[in-house]
Amino acid sequence: MISKEQFEKEIDLIIANAIREDVGDGDHSSQACIPASAQGKAKLLVKDEGIIAGVEFAKQVFAYVDKDMKVETLILDGSKVKHGDIAFYVEGASQSILKAERLVLNAMQRMSAIATKTKQFVDLLEGTGTKILDTRKTTPGIRALEKWAVKIGGGENHRFALYDMIMLKDNHIDFSGGISKAIEKTKAYLKETNRDLKIIVEARDLKEIEEILKCGGVYRILIDNFNYEDTKKAVKLIGDQCLTESSGGINEKTLRKYAECGVDYISSGALTHSVYNMDLSLKAVN
Repeated sequence: MISKEQFEKEIDLIIANAIREDVGDGDHSSQACIPASAQGKAKLLVKDEGIIAGVEFAKQVFAYVDKDMKVETLILDGSKVKHGDIAFYVEGASQSILKAERLVLNAMQRMSAIATKTKQFVDLLEGTGTKILDTRKTTPGIRALEKWAVKIGGGENHRFALYDMIMLKDNHIDFSGGISKAIEKTKAYLKETNRDLKIIVEARDLKEIEEILKCGGVYRILIDNFNYEDTKKAVKLIGDQCLTESSGGINEKTLRKYAECGVDYISSGALTHSVYNMDLSLKAVN
């Protein structure tokens, strides 16, 4: 995963680009009927149930739009919420509140959905020792928000992007001429470029796992699309030589069974690509 500083830069870029996209040369609807001097107050109303996420992000958005806006936080990120709860109040220039409204809602609705789904997966894994990972199957442009939401829901982040970890999947292996060649070339590349990146290698069968282990120097083996019995065999074969990760269409019905095979991690794209936004509203307070 990327550094805290790089992550914060990603969030700053998301906010700046989203405001550019949504506001352009001005919120003319608000400017047309609300005086610039008008002050207002609004509440973030929950109209659903699940895990709230994005409260801290919302505070950053409000500060970006207008540093004089004040937020009173009532419910923290990662808390369970129900219909009728109020997550926070925001107070300041009415035009500023309205300028920030859509970005705050769009982000929080999606982040809360991801956090809620992640928490469901985390609960299903309770007692197994297996951790749930996200993937790069995220919405273009807002990956940092979605991975943040996974953490809020109790999950773990996989690599952030192509640049912070080596992950040799089937196409890399086939284009390289096989697993051994792919790993050898990768080690040479890291040495030549003086990069300290962890290596994950995908295995499609037990024979490939044996080949990966012979090469050595691998941080984690991705046990991809294995059935339960072969996953157990793979975990036993790997032992403590490196970490293990299961993936490939694993869902709520199969998650715990794969965890019980003994893998260290299970990765799921569904955490970020298959969620329904939580219903939230920003309502003016008279």
